Amino acid sequence: MEKHWPSNSIELRSSCSVETFGCPVCYFCPNSWKRVGFFTVNSAKNNSEASKGLQNESKNKLSRILWTEAAVKGIERKAGLTNSTSLWPRAVLDALSDKIEKNQWESALEIFQLLRKQHWYHPKSQTYVKLFQMLGKCKQHEQASWLFKTMLAEGLKPTIDVYTSLLGVYGLSGQLDKAFHVIDEMKAISDCKPDIRTYTVLINCCFRLSRFDLINWVYEEMSYYGLELNTVTYNCIINGYGKAGMLNDMEKALTEMLETGTCLPDIYTMNSFMWAYGNYGQIEEMEKWYDEFQHMGIEPDIQSLNILIKSYGGAGMHQKVTSVMDFMTRRYFSPTTVTFNIIIETFGRGGNIEEMERIFRMMKMQGVKPNCITYCSLVNGYSNAGLLKKIPSILRQMDNSGVIPDTPLFNCIINAYGSAGDLEMMEEMFVKMKKKQCKPDNVTFSTMIKSYTSRGMVEAASEVEDKMRHMEQYS
Repeated sequence: MEKHWPSNSIELRSSCSVETFGCPVCYFCPNSWKRVGFFTVNSAKNNSEASKGLQNESKNKLSRILWTEAAVKGIERKAGLTNSTSLWPRAVLDALSDKIEKNQWESALEIFQLLRKQHWYHPKSQTYVKLFQMLGKCKQHEQASWLFKTMLAEGLKPTIDVYTSLLGVYGLSGQLDKAFHVIDEMKAISDCKPDIRTYTVLINCCFRLSRFDLINWVYEEMSYYGLELNTVTYNCIINGYGKAGMLNDMEKALTEMLETGTCLPDIYTMNSFMWAYGNYGQIEEMEKWYDEFQHMGIEPDIQSLNILIKSYGGAGMHQKVTSVMDFMTRRYFSPTTVTFNIIIETFGRGGNIEEMERIFRMMKMQGVKPNCITYCSLVNGYSNAGLLKKIPSILRQMDNSGVIPDTPLFNCIINAYGSAGDLEMMEEMFVKMKKKQCKPDNVTFSTMIKSYTSRGMVEAASEVEDKMRHMEQYS
């Protein structure tokens, strides 16, 4: 099929779907996005009534946000410290949802215990499903086993969704034997047989653990029970092979998908192909498939464009990065935090600090809030350029904007100072890290050990090694 990719620009089609997509297992699952200007600021109409309406709406939204934040903090303080059984339902449930959304599993389970003490509490399987999904992301299979026992003790009958989410926790935690045991349990229950969603989650877990030898067994199991692969399952398979670099198998899966006649590729299929070829540096193949999927009637979304930017940036093709950015401006795509993070990382890694800082300023002007990944990219950019004097200003900006630094960010800062030989600042950041209640991990200690060792400070390196062993012993 003929391609149309000019040497200095890329062909990007104009029509774009604005549908909101959602997928439970695939890697590329963009949330809702709006088609507003990329590098423009849209002003409200010059109408006093409309202006007042917008102001009132903004005040109401702000009030709800502030109320929710206050309620969450209040309930979090009470969790584990109170025996009250008459707390306000909305406050408790909002606090629980907040912790689940942030994957703060320890706080979430404490609030869940508080929830169970309330006189108005009624067990619901959907609450357990959400908790299992969170524990899966955090790889806390032991906590999931306890939670399942708690659910049974409350008299709740497990549903297919409950079993599927429990299977996901075990699979994502590397406990495939337990995951298959869940399948066996489901088979023994007449009204709780594994369905296509269950097997799709299992396939996803096998891919994540590189257990490709089990994929065909799962296919045979599904065929035995009369279950046919659907689009979501094929997307999971395509994504799994793509991430593993098994690009021929990925293309074979697409061929099988098309041959069914009922499972049509969608935006997730397209993004998985683009990500796989872009990630492995096969830019021409990525561009070819970008064009092929559009001929199938699939138009790119913001995730597709993020993939293009990241792939071109990784290949040092900054002119094409600019082309994609220009396309986003013309076609009114709204950039996400991920979009800006990728662009900032690209220019920072390429040593173009001036452009990196310009994009960061633009991000804030557009009202897109930076996160820890944004600041990590800035730190790495300054570190590569030898501009360590700018790092303290990043921490001040984070404090002013309310972004709470996490362990990976401090690891970036510690590595920056350690690599530059500024061990005094490295140690200062390590102390500050603990003050900010960020728990050091193996990356933190390994970075410091490397810095000390490279400068012949064997005794200091040995002390850090002892701290690391102590942490592993009591973790």
